[in-house]
Order: sequence, then structure tokens, then C-alpha cells
Amino acid sequence: MSGTPTERKSVRYLPIAEHGLIGDLRTAALVGTDGTIDWYCCPSFDSPSVFAAILDADRGGAFELSATVPADTKQFYFPDTNVLITRFFTADGLGEIQDFMPVADAGEADRHRLIRRVVCVRGTIPFRARVAPRFGYGAHPHTVGMLDRTALFTSEALSLTLTATVPLECDEQDVWTEFELSQGETTVFALDRVSGETPPRRCPLAQAEREFTATVAFWRRWLHQSRYRGRWREMVHRSALTLKLLTYAPTGAIVAAPTTSLPEQIGGGRNWDYRYAWVRDAAFAVYALLRLGFTEEAKAFMGFLTQHIDRRENGPSGPLQIMYGIDGRSELPERELSHLEGYRGSAPVRVGNNAATQLQLDIYGALLDSVYLYDKWCQPLSSGHWRAVCDVVGWVCEHWDQPDEGVWETRGGRKKFLYSRLMCWVAIERAIRMAQHRGLPAPLERWGPVRDAIYWRILDQGWSPARQAFVQYEGGDVLDAAVLMMPLTKFIAPNDPVWLSTLDALGNELVSDSLVWRYDPEASPDGLEGDEGTFSICSFWYVEALTRAGRLDEARLAFEKMLTYANHLGLYAEELSHTGEQLGNFPQAFTHLALISAAFNLDRALG
Repeated sequence: MSGTPTERKSVRYLPIAEHGLIGDLRTAALVGTDGTIDWYCCPSFDSPSVFAAILDADRGGAFELSATVPADTKQFYFPDTNVLITRFFTADGLGEIQDFMPVADAGEADRHRLIRRVVCVRGTIPFRARVAPRFGYGAHPHTVGMLDRTALFTSEALSLTLTATVPLECDEQDVWTEFELSQGETTVFALDRVSGETPPRRCPLAQAEREFTATVAFWRRWLHQSRYRGRWREMVHRSALTLKLLTYAPTGAIVAAPTTSLPEQIGGGRNWDYRYAWVRDAAFAVYALLRLGFTEEAKAFMGFLTQHIDRRENGPSGPLQIMYGIDGRSELPERELSHLEGYRGSAPVRVGNNAATQLQLDIYGALLDSVYLYDKWCQPLSSGHWRAVCDVVGWVCEHWDQPDEGVWETRGGRKKFLYSRLMCWVAIERAIRMAQHRGLPAPLERWGPVRDAIYWRILDQGWSPARQAFVQYEGGDVLDAAVLMMPLTKFIAPNDPVWLSTLDALGNELVSDSLVWRYDPEASPDGLEGDEGTFSICSFWYVEALTRAGRLDEARLAFEKMLTYANHLGLYAEELSHTGEQLGNFPQAFTHLALISAAFNLDRALG
């Protein structure tokens, strides 16, 4: 085969966007349009992978299931649910795979089940399945044993059973089968985690039907809570369903994405593990869900903060870390998995995230803004929560002027980033609002002057006369899409002349056909090699900034263009390449929450 090494490897990998997501509020799996599950961690989002062919087509492991004859495929979600349907159109018939993970109640939360139901809709279709788990990111050996139509995969740390309604064959590692279905016939595969001494569960056809019906009902009941009735409702609701899929039910944590090391540049090294709860991302997600009327997620996230996060006055990043494990743990050591080649040769593959130790002052503003909205739209804060708020604000008042790594988690040294100052202002301003609105005790004589000092500092030192714009950090002249949050946080009027000048500067330099770059890495070195795509969250921030500035025709066109970059299911990765290819971890919570916010505000402005 001719071509470069990257080109030769690419034929073994589906595009990132050619996937759908299923999950059970504890973990998730990616299902390709070819019917292959090539990413699945068990028993939780941040557990070692069982299937990771998306990171190494040879060593990662996969659950392949497809027609054995030439077929066109299409994928869609069962309406208003996270049940995924992959259809196969062949010359002799039409079949489909129905993939879902039942959402277990608390009593069976440790018994994860992944069900794949194969149905022949018309004609006759031959199918083939191959189940090849590779435990521990493909590094842990395992054995396979067979009993009737049940296979038991056993590794040192995890065991899984595979039951099927068709005969199975196996060798030392894998299980496979070939079968043919005629119109109206169904076959079921169920992959279960083995828990303790509990015997393996079978999944006969009737059981699979009950599980399917219950899973559909669960997601529809949840979505029925939405109060959104505006334009683009299908995309807004798909984003909401995606955010819910990224929620870890036992603690209320929300992961930034369910994957690790999907590259920001093909062949590059900007590959990070996003299977953790960033305070910033989760706080913004709470804002988006509250906008739609989902209050339980906000309550659960507040509970996560209360139960799992210590207020460490002397911690390196203050009372909070920027991210936590989904169980609340603070240690997330980063390491490279050198035995995996990475998606299309994009190494290294990383697990853990050293950015957990960074100082990013903006998280305090994101957190306090969500707390403010929780208090306003959900329920009043408890006295314990208010005490925690006062502790956090007190720390921000003392430390807001420090240089930090910033919202983009740069590894090129700390600077006095404007966005960090902005969100420190938000933290104090929202706390003052809550105290005044509810008559809560607070040292307003201390908070007020600090809030005002930050305001004037941003106006005086965050503004570049040469660029006629607010810039990335004090004393610099680099533009940064993060300043799009200035009117969104109500720091500055959306029609203020200095803001409109900034908006024009951003549009001229960082925007290309509605797509927005975070910043120019050449103008502002971030300590990392390689390039990156445009950031989809920034594109939705741009839509919202245009909306608030009254430029509704531009905002609507930019929003509609962004919708065309979603994949076939309405899902977004973190970035888009110059050719429109989705890049980075997938799907990303940040992008979907920004879509919800932009749609909500644009729809309201359009009337």
C-alpha cells in the first residue's frame, strides 16, 4: 500500500465523527457507523478500557457486529432517547443493531450491561460478530471460557460475561459467531460485568425487549422535564441528552468527555484525558441544564462539591482544584501508554491529567456563577453552602492578581490572563448579588472594593490601544476568543464601543466562516508542539456575543453554519479541522453546553 505512515493507518480508523454514544450514567461506549464498539471503559468512565480500537486498531480491542455482505449504513437515535440504531441496507434486505445500556437502579448499579439487539427488518441478511476485549488499555492478559451460549472473559482486575441467543465459538482470547436472520427475526448479545459471586445473567429475547422498553422510557421521562420550546429544539435536546450521558450518577460529577487522547491534530501530540470532572465544564453544564429546566443535575453537582471536595486553604490552586476524579479524588497522575499507537498514529496516548495541579483562577467564577443560578432558579442555598461560598470568595479576594495557566491550560508558563481576571470578578460579583438579594451575612465592605479594583484593572490593562481590543493577557497584544465571555458574564454592555471594537477585531483575526480559533499559538506560544483546529465552544460563544450585540442576522447565520458541522447524530468533538473534520475528545460537554446557551439566547432575541 502506498502513502505516508499516517495515511496507511487512517484506513483502519473510522473518522471520529462516525460514532454514536451510549451509556448508563456510569460509563459510556462509542459505536461506529460500521457497527463496531471501539471504545468502552468498565465499570466507570475513567476505568481502564475494555475496547479501545479507536486508539489502536490492532491492540485496543473491539466488539465488531455487522452484515457480512456489502451494505450501506445509517445511524440514528431512537427519538428522544440515547438508544442508538445502526441500520444496514443490503441488496437482499434491511437489518439494524439496537445498542443501549440499561440505566440500573441503585441496587444493581455495579452490574453494568451493554445490550446489542440485531433485528432483520426485511429480506434475509447474514451477520458476523467478533468480541475481542483487551483489558487494561490492552495491557492486561485474559482468558476465555465457554458454557453453553455464555462466554466468560477473565482478567486480573475485571471479568465480563457475553451471552447470546445464537451459538458462540471462541479461541484463547476472542469469541465470534456467524448467523443469518430473516424478516422479523432477532438475535441478542449482552455483555455484563461479573460482580462478586453473582452468577452470570442471561438475556433472552423477552428480557431484551423489556430492557429496551425500560431504557427508552427512562430517557423520555428525563427529557420530558425540558421547558425548551424554541427553535432548533431537536439539536438542543440532543445536546441535553448528551450532557446527561456524561453525568456520573453516583456522585453527580460531569465528565468533560468520555474519551482520552483523541487528537487535536492528526499525528500530533495534543492528546489529553478528558474523563474527569472539570469544575469549569461542570459548572457551565449546570447553567445549560438549568436553562432548560433540569434541576436535579444542579442539585447533584452541588452535592458533589459538598461531599467530595475539601476546602484546602493552602492548596496550590486554592480551595479548589480545576478538576477531580468522578469519585471526587484529587490525584490524577498523568502517564503515557507507549504500547498503543494512538488514533491514526497520533501518539502519545495519555491517561490521567497533570493539568489537575495547575492554577486556573477562572474556575472560581464559573463555579460561583452556577451557584448563583442554582440559588436563583433551583432552590436557596443552605447555610453550609453559603459558608463555603464565603470561604471561596475570601480566597479570590486575596489571590485574584496572581499569574496562572489560564482557561486553555497552557504549558508555556503563567501569565496574567484577562479571562482569569474576568472570572474572578464574576465570582465576587455573583456572591455580592446573593448576599444582597437574600440578606445573607457577608463582608461586603471587603468584597466590593476588590470587585471594583478588578473591573478597572481589566479596563486599564486588558485593553490594547494598538489592537483596539481587549487582549489575552496584561501587557500583550494577542487576541483570545475567551474574551467573548465579557458580555456573556455581564461584565460589559454588549453594545459598549470598546466591546464592539473587540468583537470586530476577533471577527477579523480569529473567525473563519463562523469557526473560531482560541488564539494564534505562533503569536502566543503555549508550550505545546503542533497546530490545532478551531474550538467549537468558541464558535458558539461568538454566536452569543453577536446575538447580545444585536447583530441577529449574523448570529443566526453563524449558528446555522455551526449546526452543519455536527455529525450525523448532532454530536460534536472539541475542535474542527480546516477541512471541517471533527478533532479531539468526543463528544465534548463544553461544546454541547455552549450550543444550548447560544440557541436559548438567540431564540429569545429573535422573538
